[in-house]
Amino acid sequence: MAAADDQTEYRQTPYAPPAGATEVLLVRHGASQAARPDSPFPLVDGHGDPELASEGRVQAERVGERLSAVPLDAVYVTSLRRTAETAAPLVRRNGLEPLVEKDLREVHLGEWEGGLFRKMIHENGPVARRLWAEERWDVIPGGEPTEVFAARVRGAIDRIVAAHPDARVAVFTHGGVIAQALALASGSRPFAFLGADNGSISQLVVVGGQWAVRRFNDTAHLETDLEAGFTPLT
Repeated sequence: MAAADDQTEYRQTPYAPPAGATEVLLVRHGASQAARPDSPFPLVDGHGDPELASEGRVQAERVGERLSAVPLDAVYVTSLRRTAETAAPLVRRNGLEPLVEKDLREVHLGEWEGGLFRKMIHENGPVARRLWAEERWDVIPGGEPTEVFAARVRGAIDRIVAAHPDARVAVFTHGGVIAQALALASGSRPFAFLGADNGSISQLVVVGGQWAVRRFNDTAHLETDLEAGFTPLT
């Protein structure tokens, strides 16, 4: 091999996904209805299923605007309606029919389903403190074991990737699922990525069984004139 000329330049180049890779845009659903002790959320397969709150519908519109200019090969939602409602403005624009991936539904919160989780976290009792300290959902009575949750998230992402090589897909899902997927990709603590904002976009690039994190909690489309209380991360 001939030696490089001393005048040869090796410039940095923009990132491009490897051949065969799938780009997975993980969109957290918009803010859902407030939980009320006297009116628990309806359940679907044991999971709380609130609809979007008014601010969540605004977030959904912003997501739709942001992603309408992004070429997508598929849009996925879960079996819980807040994800379909968040995807609706986008699919209205791009005409894609949402596909349901049931295994990307939120982590099961056991006895804290139906909205009780929010109350228990707000009160910060002993079980809530253990949850954050141990970073295991099954600290909650009846909660989904971490290993079971991780396996179903991995299996669902792997199925999507297998169906869409050399493609980009948007997956409208839940905060716990996003945290778990990024933890699997990065080898981080289980809860290291917990707390993605409603309406935010995170991103995986998957090829040959290797998962890479490209983006977390992108809220650029929300950082305009949303109502008070939506504080962007800095």
